[in-house]
Amino acid sequence: MDEQLIFKYFQQLSETQKAQFTQLNALYAEWNAQINVISRKDMDHFYERHVLHSLALAKYFPFAPGMKVLDVGTGGGFPGIPLAILFPDTQFLLVDSIGKKIKVVNAVIEALGLQNAIGNQLRAEQLTGHFDVVVSRAVTDLETFTNWVSNKLRGKRKSADSGGILYLKGGDLREEIAAIKKQWKYDIQPIRQWFAEDFFETKQIVHVF
Repeated sequence: MDEQLIFKYFQQLSETQKAQFTQLNALYAEWNAQINVISRKDMDHFYERHVLHSLALAKYFPFAPGMKVLDVGTGGGFPGIPLAILFPDTQFLLVDSIGKKIKVVNAVIEALGLQNAIGNQLRAEQLTGHFDVVVSRAVTDLETFTNWVSNKLRGKRKSADSGGILYLKGGDLREEIAAIKKQWKYDIQPIRQWFAEDFFETKQIVHVF
């Protein structure tokens, strides 16, 4: 599958955005040959399993101009880089504890000419500053992740569309939700409602706020 999968679901892209999404596959293939940031198997389904999966967050949440977004455990830059392409007026900080992954993140950001994203080698607990939204792809269980990043969120969130934690995760989440629901409001949305591909059958967005 190629970048046409992205264009199928996001039809209002500018020519610049189309070019940036198109460049992604070659950039990651080149870097992956040097530093294994994406499994070889997943590179065969790169746009579906990495780019489109990341962009599911855009179908659910209105990332507004001027918002500050933190991507924790970004790995090779997901979901942060696809979101930064889609929302050029939103600011993205992508962090990971592994330096070689952040090297790839910043190289891709530079190659794409993104002015609204930067990578930094940090653990979440080392980070200072506050953010409107924290995003991530299943780096740990939901309770642990919420404890890591809750103090990075800016102020009180009065409603779901004002920010919080957006977590991409699959499978049965009942136990993880039970562990957080006394302290947090939450919403769970199946990604299959937006994307028809079988890969998304059990994939979900968990919004904690």
